[in-house]
Amino acid sequence: MVTQLTGFTDAVHDAQKTFRALLDALARPGMVKTTVATTPPTGLEPSCAAACLTLLDLETRVWLQPGFSEAVRSWLVFHTGCRFTDVPRAADFAVIWQLATAPDLAEFSWGTAEYPEASTSLLIQLPELTGGVPVTLQGPGILQNIDVSLPLPTTVWQRWQTMTAEYPLGLDCWYFAQNQLIGLPRTAKPITELPGAL
Repeated sequence: MVTQLTGFTDAVHDAQKTFRALLDALARPGMVKTTVATTPPTGLEPSCAAACLTLLDLETRVWLQPGFSEAVRSWLVFHTGCRFTDVPRAADFAVIWQLATAPDLAEFSWGTAEYPEASTSLLIQLPELTGGVPVTLQGPGILQNIDVSLPLPTTVWQRWQTMTAEYPLGLDCWYFAQNQLIGLPRTAKPITELPGAL
């Protein structure tokens, strides 16, 4: 049963540690961070589960990509009280398990000129955080530049590069695999020559 799958062992301290890891990941794009251990339902990476336990609450609207089990949905509601929406643009957070079938970045909220922070944050699960084509990033929090090799389709990087031109509007993302994560804030700009980039 879902209620038998616990959340954090120490709710306060584990949430604080995870929140710090999430903030550090955005402050230092491309650097791998580690979260505390969790025991989520099948289909939810432990690091992504820890992020959900930390970020979601009664006030947040979550777009859960179709394909997650009902057990995942029930576990999130039981432990966080979050609300779900079927409209990506209406979500505060989007939890994605398969990028290939996820909506385009433009379908999520990029915030507004008055409230750029009122955008959708993406929580994206990957099989691993390496193994893709290396992409060089520049931006705040990056000393000169950093190479990341997230296993992402080239089209994702192309759309991300286009999005960065709209700063301060845009999306902030975390990528999760096992107990690790990498942050990619809207300020992280790819400088690698991308095939077909605009």
